[in-house]
Amino acid sequence: MGETTLAIAKEYPEVDFIAVEVHGPGVGSLLNAVERERLTNVRVIRHDAVEVLEQMVADATLLAIHLFFPDPWPKTRHHKRRLVQPPLASLMARKLMPGGTLHAATDWPDYAEQMAAVFGAEPLLQPANSGFAARPSTKFESRGRRLGHSIRDLYFRRRTAPAAR
Repeated sequence: MGETTLAIAKEYPEVDFIAVEVHGPGVGSLLNAVERERLTNVRVIRHDAVEVLEQMVADATLLAIHLFFPDPWPKTRHHKRRLVQPPLASLMARKLMPGGTLHAATDWPDYAEQMAAVFGAEPLLQPANSGFAARPSTKFESRGRRLGHSIRDLYFRRRTAPAAR
C-alpha cells in the first residue's frame, strides 16, 4: 500500500524515488499519502516492474533497488513464477549504477535461499552488508512474524568492475 516507499522517501527528501506497483489500491494509497505529506520526490508507475526496468530505465542509472516481500509462490510447482530468477537479477544489476545497492527481503526461508543463490550468481553483483536505507516494517513482515517466519534481508552491491572469472 506504499507505506515503505513513503517512509523511505520522507527520510531522504533529497533523493528521487520511483515506485512501481500493479496493485491499484496500493497505487492509490501511495498517491494519496504522497499528496497528504506534500512529497515532491516520489513518482509512481502502475505497471509491471520488469517491463518498467526493460523499457523505461536506462542502464547504470539507479542508486538502489528495493524488492521487499515479493510473492513467494510457496508451492514447489509454482516456483517458476517467482519474480527472482536469473534474467531479472541480470536486468536489475544492469540498471544499478556502479556501487548501487539491491536490497531484497522475504519471510520465506526457501525463497531467501533462492534469492541469495540467484543474486549471488550474477557477475555484476557482490554481497554487501547493508543497503541504501533501512527497511521500514511492512504489513508483509508483520504477517510473516505472526506466522512465526524469520525475516531475511539480502544486500548486494553492483560491482564497479566486472567480476574476475
